[in-house]
Amino acid sequence: MTLLWDQHACLPLRPDADVGVLNRFRHGSGTYVSINVGYSPQSLADSLALADAFRASIAALDDAEMVATTTEIEAVTGAGGLAVAFDLEDSGSLDGDLDNVRTFYDRGVRTMLPTYNHANAAGCGCLDTEDTGLTAWGRQLVAEMNAVGMVPDGSHCSARTGLDMCEISTAPVIYSHSCMRALWEHPRNITDDQARASAQTGGVVGITGVGIFLGPNTPTLEAMTRHLEYAVELLGIEHVGVSTDHSFDQEDFYAEIAANPEAFDESYTRWGPIQWMPPETFVTLGTHLAQRGWSDADIRAVLGGNFLRVARESWR
Repeated sequence: MTLLWDQHACLPLRPDADVGVLNRFRHGSGTYVSINVGYSPQSLADSLALADAFRASIAALDDAEMVATTTEIEAVTGAGGLAVAFDLEDSGSLDGDLDNVRTFYDRGVRTMLPTYNHANAAGCGCLDTEDTGLTAWGRQLVAEMNAVGMVPDGSHCSARTGLDMCEISTAPVIYSHSCMRALWEHPRNITDDQARASAQTGGVVGITGVGIFLGPNTPTLEAMTRHLEYAVELLGIEHVGVSTDHSFDQEDFYAEIAANPEAFDESYTRWGPIQWMPPETFVTLGTHLAQRGWSDADIRAVLGGNFLRVARESWR
């Protein structure tokens, strides 16, 4: 059985969101999914409320479980179940208090981005015109994440912020949902230098299924594989993974863009409504790679083994 590990997906950011849609990731084997519980507009209270509500709803799903350790991941997915943990797409939900890294870790957050698209107290975002990298507080944040066991994530961060994270982190730094800029010029995609720096920390680059990041709004297995194979050639098989970044309520996301235009720019809208790879397509990626001649070992590494290794090395 091959573990499928989706390092980032998005439920509607409402406490009453239907977590049952996560069942769309089931594929006859075990699956791990990291679910977002907030980005730059959410406060501490907002994200904690989302985490608590999602935890309660996930507990009510059949064969699904919130996991706190990699041993629990292996137990749940080994039985063919759905293992879930959380991520944060911005450090704003900490409300400026580094002690809240532990608060969120205890609520199930295992991965966090210091910034989301634009500068904040931690550093710069990928849409900023000036890139000054991590701030002094951002450096303290990375150190606290390392101490607690939360994985630093450079997706949505500026290039310099991501490189600074890799320079100072004592544990792997990942790009949970980022495609390769060498193949498709988009400010959310990462340079070869960013990818190499992540790999040098022991990290993993998670190629994502969002159309505007893969190419001109093309969320296909062929487009995803193009980025995967480029990343594998650049970094080695052990530093590449996958994520969908799937939005389970796309109308909500379009509303988010309209309500928070300062968090986005025309690179999100120029191709019309964003197209996401559906989970039903994502779960067939292993078969697609096998048909292209990938070995079983390489498929297992990219579909889940590499991100599982990072979790083993990082989570406390």
